[in-house]
Amino acid sequence: MIDKSTWTLHSAVADIPDGATVMIGGFGTAGMPDELIDALIEHGARGLTIVNNNAGNGDTGLAALIANKRVKKVICSFPRQLDSHHFDAAYHAGEIELELVPQGNLAARIQAAGQGLGAIFTPTGYGTELAAGKETRQINGRDHVLEYPIHADFALIKAHHGDRWGNLVYRKTARNFGPLMAMAARTTIAQVAQVVELGALDPEHIITPGIFVQRVVAAGDKA
Repeated sequence: MIDKSTWTLHSAVADIPDGATVMIGGFGTAGMPDELIDALIEHGARGLTIVNNNAGNGDTGLAALIANKRVKKVICSFPRQLDSHHFDAAYHAGEIELELVPQGNLAARIQAAGQGLGAIFTPTGYGTELAAGKETRQINGRDHVLEYPIHADFALIKAHHGDRWGNLVYRKTARNFGPLMAMAARTTIAQVAQVVELGALDPEHIITPGIFVQRVVAAGDKA
């Protein structure tokens, strides 16, 4: 019997090793799997490469992971906000690397990994420092930059409900990068508010099929 919901928060992240590349869902704090991140902090993995839209907000979630000096590199679109003080401090101290990726390119590169593409051409970034050293090509009269997929060892995402097969539905804009990241990681761990019975999810509402999810963890109302 397939049952991907037999995990606890701590057991679900216990095999994330030092140096892993981890995608973390969320657009700012919307859709960020805070409880999984807290479990990852307690687990103690270090030297992580984190892929996220931002570089942490306030003192919780990804910001707490950075504050605990567990992150070696961040790949993101928006590293600085008014409350990104933990990333700012680590970056100015030379303790963390940054790969800046335009938001559309970030989504497209993650999607390319999930779709098994070797690379993509995008016009975004052409003629800027972000294109320095990269292959360029003119396509249909417009200049493009070659970008490579972003793969991950693990993806930590947040969904509203899931079943024991790993099928997921999301709550409004909390969906954001979750579906793309689930496809681009070798192991996807989903934090949900509730694990429901098989058949309880309307097939028309399932956004992430269980084939892309390896672990489902119930985190109660916090999810």
